[in-house]
This record gives sequence, structure tokens and C-alpha cells, in this order.
Amino acid sequence: MSKVEDFLSVKEEQEIVDAIREAERNTSGEIRVHIEKTTTISHYNRALEVFRMLKMFNTSQQNAVLIYIAVEDHKFVVYGDKGIDEVVPENFWDSTKNIMQENFKKEAFKEGIIAGVLKAGEELKAHFPWNENDIDELPNEISRG
Repeated sequence: MSKVEDFLSVKEEQEIVDAIREAERNTSGEIRVHIEKTTTISHYNRALEVFRMLKMFNTSQQNAVLIYIAVEDHKFVVYGDKGIDEVVPENFWDSTKNIMQENFKKEAFKEGIIAGVLKAGEELKAHFPWNENDIDELPNEISRG
């Protein structure tokens, strides 16, 4: 499966968007998913570029998370903004990465992304709990490169 258009069905994408909404109900953090075919630079650097391109650094608490996936490269990155990095332990995102990787190895891509989104929301909840004044600062739709 190499074409980005074929990576997820419309129904699967909607299930991921629903998972993002569910995860964000428990945290003031923001979660986005970006999918593209490949990159010619390091996946971490590309995730950082996408993070900036999507203006994810504009959240009030700097607590946005990007799940970046390069389909043909079989690589993904979970990137959190500096507000998160300042308050969490060094290996904070390992549990999110591990649950995604387990599913991806079985080619259960939708399930892996949903599990990662929900786990990220769970992890964010401890440091950035939802409050009644919280607003959804970023779109929940999947972006593509």
C-alpha cells in the first residue's frame, strides 16, 4: 500500500477524527494527524516542518501533538510542542509510539492511529486536563502532504 489516497478509506478517516474529538474531551491539549507519501529529509525534521505549517505552535499552552506518518517510508513521528516537553518525563511518548507500532506491524493502520490518538489524549490529560473554558484551538481533520 503506497498511495496516500489508498492508505485510509473515508470511513476510516472519520473514525480517526472521531477519536481525536474523544481524546480532546479529556485534555486542553490538541492532537492532529498528518499523512503523506514520503519525505526526502529526516522524518523528525519533516514532522517539525508540518507542525509549523499547520500552525500548531499557536496553542495557548503550547500543548499540541502531531502524529506524522510517511506511508511509503513506513515511518511515523509523534511530536509534542515545547509546553509538553517542559512538564513531562523524557520518554513520555514511548507508550503512544509503542501502541501505534504494534498495530502498524500487523498492517492495522487505522487501529494504530486511533490507539495512538487515544493514548496521546490519555497522556496529555495528566498534565493538561480539560477545563470548562477550553476551546478547540486546532482543526481535528487529517491533513495531507
